[in-house]
Amino acid sequence: MATSALYTHGLALSNANLPRLPATVACPKYDRAILRPGIVHIGLGNFHRAHQAWYIHRLMQQGLAQDWAIIGASVREQDQVMRDRLLSQDHLTTLIRLSPEGTSAEVIGPMIDYLPIEDGNAALVRQLADPGIRIVSLTITEGGYFISMTEDGLDLAHPDIKHDIHHPEHPRTVFGAIVAALATRRTSGAGPFTVLSCDNLRGNGNIARQAVTTLAQATDPALANWIEEQCSFPNSMVDCIVPATGPIEIALAQGFGVDDAAPVTHENYRQWVIEDDFCVGRPELEKVGAIITPNVHAYEAMKIRILNAGHQVLANVGELMSVETIAECVAHPVISQFFNKVEHEEIAPYVSPVPGMTPAQYINEVAQRFSNPEIRDTTRRVAFDGSSRHPEFILPIIRDALNGGGSIEGLALVEALWARMCAGVRDDGTTIKANDPDWQRLSEIAQKSEQRPTIWLEQPQVYGDLVEDPVFKPAFCRWLRMLWSEGSLASLQAYLDQAQNSK
Repeated sequence: MATSALYTHGLALSNANLPRLPATVACPKYDRAILRPGIVHIGLGNFHRAHQAWYIHRLMQQGLAQDWAIIGASVREQDQVMRDRLLSQDHLTTLIRLSPEGTSAEVIGPMIDYLPIEDGNAALVRQLADPGIRIVSLTITEGGYFISMTEDGLDLAHPDIKHDIHHPEHPRTVFGAIVAALATRRTSGAGPFTVLSCDNLRGNGNIARQAVTTLAQATDPALANWIEEQCSFPNSMVDCIVPATGPIEIALAQGFGVDDAAPVTHENYRQWVIEDDFCVGRPELEKVGAIITPNVHAYEAMKIRILNAGHQVLANVGELMSVETIAECVAHPVISQFFNKVEHEEIAPYVSPVPGMTPAQYINEVAQRFSNPEIRDTTRRVAFDGSSRHPEFILPIIRDALNGGGSIEGLALVEALWARMCAGVRDDGTTIKANDPDWQRLSEIAQKSEQRPTIWLEQPQVYGDLVEDPVFKPAFCRWLRMLWSEGSLASLQAYLDQAQNSK
């Protein structure tokens, strides 16, 4: 019998109860009372706790990194629920590893506090200004970087960025808080810190640097110069599939004997590739499996183009065809063929190998990971915020393919599937609930695309000059018309037949 079936109720997760948890649950061996903070992590959700926090935990289990404990933070009011849950259990988290071979659970404890979430972010700025904080790490999603789609760099016209320019002492954004804290550290002599982006953006460190320095330049050019000279912004690549938490995951933790209000499930795979560019030191992450290398870009390009883009290949058609999870998409005979065709023929040609791994090998590895039936990663979660994910994950590949004279038929179909999904109605007539920060606008455009497909491409912040591309535009319009008239399954089959007939 699986361990998770042994308990129907768990013991409340807390420092006091750690010694009483079942022996099958691995627990911290270090004294959490002596941990000292060295990292503030902003955007503390499931992924951070299953990935970056786990690496720090592993070091602490070896008696290392005792001065690199994590303080959680957020600038989003909706994260208050997570804060309350973690505060109630002494910031401990149960991680549940899911694999076809079985499940296991461990409790990790490198996080020691979660800052108040408040207007003006005063507590966050104060904590970031503390000289003991040497790394500020981020998982704020692709949309959290305020990237301008019409110009290079930070979107200075965004209302929250404009607010931070005019009210730098009461910032709304992550970057406003970072700039305010660095201003204090410069004045006090506390010195710089490292900003470590862990989001799925190619050149995420460069993007974070540009966001911070551009915002500082708008308020204090001397400060911007100091940040550029003193602070560091290493690029990194992170990889681990971490589903959202719901009643099933809470019940899984209880099955291991742990009553955790915010457990995290994850696959049996992690990778963290980081540039060694830390201005005031770092934990010895290479001792627990992180790859420290000057060549992060090749790793992140492979992961973003094959895994993250691959998620978008599957998620929108899965939503339209009422296929609930990514694993079920991979098990679907037609969707899986579509995925493999697009990955091998339209994505892999624009991905370079990394040491020990070719693009084809990585595609096969990703397909195997996606197929894990124990990971109930929903197509809805993966399809969320397509307005940030498609410009970052899919469109750069399309541009490379167009420049290189390669096929973009399958990728054009992926974009048409996203447009059709945003119309808010599945092929079976059921409703797709709002699933993008810009859902209302996207949905209105998508619904109009049934009569005029090009209206979807007339979003300059997304497609730019692709709206008039003589190869991409007709392919996109042809697929979107077919999706509206014949449905997703027939469209996928037409693509597969087209590819077969062209041989």
